Amino acid sequence: MFDSRHVKTFHEVVRTGSYSAAARALGYTQPAVTQQMKALERDVGSALFVRVGRSMRLTEAGESFARHARGILDSMAAAQEQMDALARLKTGRVRLCAFPSAGATLVPETLARLDAAHPGIRVDLLEDEPPASLRRLARGECDISLAFTYPGLHEHVPEELVEIPLLEDQLTVLLPARHPLARRRAVRLHDLAGERWIAGCPRCRANLLHESAEAGFVPDVAFTTDDNLAVQGLVAEGLGVAMIPALVLTFLRHPAVTGRPLQPLTRRRIFAYVLREHLRIPATAAVLEQLRTVAANKSGC
Repeated sequence: MFDSRHVKTFHEVVRTGSYSAAARALGYTQPAVTQQMKALERDVGSALFVRVGRSMRLTEAGESFARHARGILDSMAAAQEQMDALARLKTGRVRLCAFPSAGATLVPETLARLDAAHPGIRVDLLEDEPPASLRRLARGECDISLAFTYPGLHEHVPEELVEIPLLEDQLTVLLPARHPLARRRAVRLHDLAGERWIAGCPRCRANLLHESAEAGFVPDVAFTTDDNLAVQGLVAEGLGVAMIPALVLTFLRHPAVTGRPLQPLTRRRIFAYVLREHLRIPATAAVLEQLRTVAANKSGC
């Protein structure tokens, strides 16, 4: 490994033809240039210059190193330029993993705001439900993971992940528009004990079973799908009712279904997760900042 300062000084000695000229060009003293060249020769393991009368000539090793010095300096300059661009948020790439309803609501607005503020940052989108999305983050397959949890579910979060609260999303019951309970302002869960149910992803299904047990019944789960559009279509046809987050109703609303708040009030909590060391990466921090802003505007869904 070579000291970059020594490489730069060597290149200047070759360009100007002498230690004294290089010293003047770089603002060094001549002894300082001499010491740097001696240190570089120790690193190289061979003499780089020989004196011929009052002039200096490159040795074979010096000629070989001179051919590489310009490339070394150019590569270092390019690397510094890239690092400066990353620090100034002029460039960067972030891999964001989101569950479907966040991907349809929080993510588009976040990316629009990010593009306006930092157009050089590129975001790769991945889709996965928790807890699989958290495992992907822990394995390094993404940089930020959006995930949710429910109050009654006790789940382990890997210690290396930082949990950043974003918003709480109220749960609603999705009913056919002509259902007798659709006329109520809110619906108690135990009033739906005799209904057929359409369950969502494994985590949502687990919460449905937990909430129903608290209300004193076991739900008759007739269908299972994590496709929010399919859920609404099944409900519209009278094939069952569903427990869904209010966030879903902000981007999908079948004309033949209606959503009513559940009583007692239940909310799922939505978080952004990131590896602790990634908090120091400017592009990742910029995405998180925009996510917080967008989530704050949607709080109380």
